[in-house]
Amino acid sequence: MRALSSSGLLNLWEHGFGLHPLDQGLLALTAALPEVSAGTLADWPLGQRNRALINLHCACFSSRLQAWATCNRCGEKMEFDLDAAALLGEKPGEDSRGEVTIKVKGYSFRVPTSRDLAQAAGHGDARAAALCLLERCRLDGGEAPAWSDVDLDEVGEAMADADPLAETHVLLRCPGCASEWDETLDVTAFLWAEIGVRVKRLLWEIHTLASAYGWTQHEILSLSEARRCAYIEMVHT
Repeated sequence: MRALSSSGLLNLWEHGFGLHPLDQGLLALTAALPEVSAGTLADWPLGQRNRALINLHCACFSSRLQAWATCNRCGEKMEFDLDAAALLGEKPGEDSRGEVTIKVKGYSFRVPTSRDLAQAAGHGDARAAALCLLERCRLDGGEAPAWSDVDLDEVGEAMADADPLAETHVLLRCPGCASEWDETLDVTAFLWAEIGVRVKRLLWEIHTLASAYGWTQHEILSLSEARRCAYIEMVHT
């Protein structure tokens, strides 16, 4: 996984600002993996996509994922850390790209991709979205059967088992009221929040040094992070 430069992060943030999270995730991977086409990335299983996004976070920031959540019971805000290696498993550098076929009630399914989620997202009703996703992933031909809610749950659970990184749940315990709950980690949203924080810092550095020395953005970004920090420290002393 290629780490993005300061200018690369700025360009990524600028082009992805305001896009749907699905598009933001694919845009980030396109920037980090220029040798892979955008169409191919859109057809990656969600677990493979999330694995690559976590590896991108490790390359650009750190293997420590710092997050926060709000207790559903008492409203207390809490911070927590996640270890990327623990999320990725024993071999954090590997991507499993083999096709997985799921069998449920005599029907065959593949695991969902970003392209599938984009199609399902167009349905306002949650059940309609689930049906759309199920039918897009069904490998058997013929007319769609009448899927019950139990069927939808069973297929969804089978997909989650077959592609564990597609959705990551974190068990949290509130230090205030001791309430426990599962929090879903949105890998794309988390990475994009980190990018936003870094970009705001970069823009402040550019503004500070340009105002003090008259340097261009290109000249400032060509400096190493250590040199930029040293110059900024001199500006404020």
